[in-house]
Amino acid sequence: MEALLVSYGIEWANLLVRWLHLITGIAWIGASFYFVWLDNSIRPPKPGSELEKKGVSGELWAVHGGGFYNPQKYLVAPAELPQELHWFKWEAYATWITGIAMLFIVYYFNASAMMVDKSVANLSGLEAVGVGIGTLVAGWIVYDLLCKSPLGKKEGLLGLVMFVFIVAVAYMLTHLLSGRAAYIHVGAMIGTIMVGNVLMVIIPGQRKLVEAMKEGKSPDPIHGRRGKQRSVHNNYFTLPILFIMISNHYAMTYTHAYSWLVLAAIMAAGVLIRHFFNLRHKGRVSIAYPIAGVALLLAVAVAIAPRPVAPIVPVAAASAVPAADGSVAAVAAAAPAAPDFAKIQAIITQRCASCHSDKPTQAGFATAPAGMMLQTPELIRQHAAKVFQRAVQTKDMPLANMTQMTDEERSEIAAWFQAGAK
Repeated sequence: MEALLVSYGIEWANLLVRWLHLITGIAWIGASFYFVWLDNSIRPPKPGSELEKKGVSGELWAVHGGGFYNPQKYLVAPAELPQELHWFKWEAYATWITGIAMLFIVYYFNASAMMVDKSVANLSGLEAVGVGIGTLVAGWIVYDLLCKSPLGKKEGLLGLVMFVFIVAVAYMLTHLLSGRAAYIHVGAMIGTIMVGNVLMVIIPGQRKLVEAMKEGKSPDPIHGRRGKQRSVHNNYFTLPILFIMISNHYAMTYTHAYSWLVLAAIMAAGVLIRHFFNLRHKGRVSIAYPIAGVALLLAVAVAIAPRPVAPIVPVAAASAVPAADGSVAAVAAAAPAAPDFAKIQAIITQRCASCHSDKPTQAGFATAPAGMMLQTPELIRQHAAKVFQRAVQTKDMPLANMTQMTDEERSEIAAWFQAGAK
């Protein structure tokens, strides 16, 4: 009972923190999308106008919720510091804090089940956690150094180098951790880079602008340029990280033999589609970018489509057939024997039902994942298609193969399903 209550409590913590992570993530990404749109949509004031004399570099009129809005941007800073100034930072901080909390709740507290896959690398749970945390730290350090290097002045080349770096990290992680954990840690690394931009560059730069105005000094425009650069980077990171956030629901991606390449292609498609919208906000419509992004996604879908499974089907015993001369010849039956359901049930009970039952016995699970229970013949037959998909086609279940389902057992399940799952 105590173990059950602990697992149940962790499941509630997972639910509540995940919900909060989603809420704060929407707030942060929504703000990112809005401000990049705003920056790309504002237009210079009329020459000689009062706005130009005030130092306004761009303005925009908009209508929303029954009201008219007139946001204005100062290239460096206004002549006077306003009494009230809103800072956009807590959306980013709260998203990262809740994301790290989820890493601990879902992955680090149960690393042996959620992060370790012995068929990938023979790591302990503690070693897997070390790989995960090390990735987050190293990712920020490498990115920040690249931005501060001479490469940081060449946005296109910097973007290409960062993409190659992220793909290299994905390749490394998919050869050290389970596919699901590898994907989520690529996303966590990108999220750490994004919040690092806010915490270490954007907000400190804005504080220096404000401090200079309070002291009656002319603010250094370099802080604004650096903040703008990192803000734009965050904008391009959004679609890849959003995919990674939902990727754990789509085993066809992270269980593929070349899962790192699948992730690279999907991230590239996200960047291409995001670039289309950023250009469109500036008044430039380049349809080639979304077409390329969609084509890339279609290519991935075709490349990772499941192939027909060739199961090992038991052949019926040979039968004795009288010959014309009176002798008896042994002839093998042509039709395959129907799979024995009792054997299928034994496999699923041993390999799957420790998690997928009304009372899971696997540590860390209070309820059956996805609500799928397999402890009775009726339930096994009801979920036959899902069992076939996850145990035979994608082979991502059992999770990290913790119950050591063999290839022969997967073939038995395939034969049973293809024979009608009876």
